[in-house]
Amino acid sequence: MFEKTFIPYGLYWSTPFCRWQGTLANAHSLELAAQVTAEVLAQKKVDPKAFDSVMLGMTVIQRSSFYGAPWLAAMIGATGATGPTFAQACATSARVIASASAEVELGQSAAVLAVTCDRTSNGPHLYYPDPTAPGGTGASENAVLDAFNRDPWAKNAMIETAENVAKEAGFSKEQQDEVALLRYEQYQAALADDRAFQKRYMATVTLRRGKKELGKVEADEGIHATTKEGLAKLAPVKEGGTVSFGAQTHPADGNAGLVLTTEGRARELSAKPEIRIRVVAAAEARVEKGFMPKAVVPAARNALAKAGIALGDVKAIKTHNPFAVNDLFFSKEMGVALEAMNHFGSPLVYGHPQGPTGTRLTIELIEELVAAGGGYGLFSGCAAGDTAMALVVKVG
Repeated sequence: MFEKTFIPYGLYWSTPFCRWQGTLANAHSLELAAQVTAEVLAQKKVDPKAFDSVMLGMTVIQRSSFYGAPWLAAMIGATGATGPTFAQACATSARVIASASAEVELGQSAAVLAVTCDRTSNGPHLYYPDPTAPGGTGASENAVLDAFNRDPWAKNAMIETAENVAKEAGFSKEQQDEVALLRYEQYQAALADDRAFQKRYMATVTLRRGKKELGKVEADEGIHATTKEGLAKLAPVKEGGTVSFGAQTHPADGNAGLVLTTEGRARELSAKPEIRIRVVAAAEARVEKGFMPKAVVPAARNALAKAGIALGDVKAIKTHNPFAVNDLFFSKEMGVALEAMNHFGSPLVYGHPQGPTGTRLTIELIEELVAAGGGYGLFSGCAAGDTAMALVVKVG
């Protein structure tokens, strides 16, 4: 449980998430994250030198990403700050927020800049030399696609984890289609009034080649128009299965960031000092191998226990739902109505760039709580194979 870690209201942002091989497919994810971060800080009149620590989360390596958080800090002008780079699959954002909160809680850092980014498009193709192999031929790996398709522990693809849970729990394709349609309809609320909800936190991406401006990205790219009839026409991806492409997320590109600091500094940096946003708790969990969608439940329960609250005390819930099966299982086990969670959208609709997904969800959770007059919020999301992480925040 955290008691001393706060997020200044408005000092967080997410770029639009762009479809796989789309507009951001050729942008270096770390350099783009630095560009967006520097522009946001300038707009909000925050000096990058205000941060004594920078934490970076990313899961897909890019050229020179070995230099990680210190390179990011230098690119934005925070040349006196340094910090670690985290990769915890789809829980990377939650891990960054939890670790930054621990730094603040212990007095190790007074203000942490947390930035998360990924580009799943044009992922690196890796070659591992092996001179002892026949002919000296090494092994190769596609850093993105092979990660989706081969869990070295469970020996299955991620979609098979959803199929495993769907079979065990008895979830049909029709039930998954209903969730996918509901999440699409909820996302439309974020687009209402000229995207009023999204504009509270979404940063415009300016595309450049050198000093030349090539264009701007202001809204999510790759949203699939979803209807009941359209979903019904989609066959399951695997023969004999229940999960179609319409009931799972799509890989995407983007970045997101936020600031974690002390209560006093949060008031100083906040766009609305009267709004008090505290990180309350973080937790993780692991289930049997090959059943990834189930992990969101014990992670959520562990986070609530650490926060010292019950589910009934929670006013808003967001989940990372790469599969509709995730939300079906969460709803069944936690006793939460499907329509009572993921207001204003979720990765099932707007895509999943891995590293920044949880950061965007946490930001949306905060804004939903602010609009509702405050209260506790819960985020829980699965993370590769059989794990998950969860966060509790409180807005006052």
